[in-house]
Amino acid sequence: MSFNTTETIQRLWEQFLREQLASLPPEERQQYEQQFEDRFGDLLKKAANADGRDAFLDLIGFGGKGPVEFGEMSYPYIQPDFDDSVVPSQLHAAAELYYIYQHERMKLFQVVDVLLRLFHLGKMRIQRGPGARGLYLLEKWKPLRYTLRDRMMAYRRAFNYGTAQAPAGAVVNRNFHRQLVGFMVALSQYFRDLLIGEVIRGGQLIEQRPFGSVATVQRIGLDLRYALDRSTYGNVFSLTMETGHYLKSVLQLLDAPDIKKAFDANTKWDVVEIVSQRYLGGIAEPSQRAKMAESGRRILQFIADNDFKTAIDPILFQSTIRPMGAHAEAWVAAYRMTPEGRGFVGTTPALRSVLGMPPTAARAAAV
Repeated sequence: MSFNTTETIQRLWEQFLREQLASLPPEERQQYEQQFEDRFGDLLKKAANADGRDAFLDLIGFGGKGPVEFGEMSYPYIQPDFDDSVVPSQLHAAAELYYIYQHERMKLFQVVDVLLRLFHLGKMRIQRGPGARGLYLLEKWKPLRYTLRDRMMAYRRAFNYGTAQAPAGAVVNRNFHRQLVGFMVALSQYFRDLLIGEVIRGGQLIEQRPFGSVATVQRIGLDLRYALDRSTYGNVFSLTMETGHYLKSVLQLLDAPDIKKAFDANTKWDVVEIVSQRYLGGIAEPSQRAKMAESGRRILQFIADNDFKTAIDPILFQSTIRPMGAHAEAWVAAYRMTPEGRGFVGTTPALRSVLGMPPTAARAAAV
């Protein structure tokens, strides 16, 4: 189709859309709105029926028809694909790496190193049980694994966590924590707004009009996904796979009966607490870190698999994201109890900050 045809479609579409929607009963309009929008996109794509090279040759007069008028040129429709240009496997690896990082902060790997040292020195009363066997195998395989330094560099690159020096020229996701907190509080604010809207309307389904801001959640989610994709190339995927299996083995090892008996513990988490208190200078918020690991990983998995389409139906968006609301609230509640989260200023100020709205401008906008 020519440029004139495309112009005609664009000029007449809105009039056609108004006429068609006006002829439908109000209760049926919603189910056709997205269909009309998809049909409009299809028409524009079909109007651009030539590739860029042929259209350029026609434009400068070197095509098969010689010089042609602008109105007869093919329309240069460009499909937007920036938000889709991510590698899902890297984002899934980042979600698992965040889960591993929280266990790193719980001193889980340090606890295992202490157990290996005590086992090697004969200071732990185990010898032939499953725990002793596991410690022996762990010690033999340890030289082949990624080291603490490798893990710290991966945390720094993907999340800007820790104090390890990033490799020269590596992409460091410096805004990860700010964006993650922003996404959590945006989800929390979204569902709080929905709750307020339901109370004001007197019910959940009255007129089906959600009050929450979909665009804010989508914007922060897209930024977070893009930044994670850029910073997780290289060995992050393989490191996450290997360390994930290592973490699973460690958790199984700490649950061995002979190791729990050696420390008079009932669960593996009692072993972590006792060893941390005796040898590592104290425990490190295991309850809060466990919840942040669980909810943070689930949120990052959701971000990796959600395309955040601009024209999504608000009711559909509300239904798909509802399970994430509880995870966001749980993460924020746990984060506020950690040392770095005790300065958390609250949902609304944090959301304004991540959106680039200074406090003075936020107050002025609220007036």
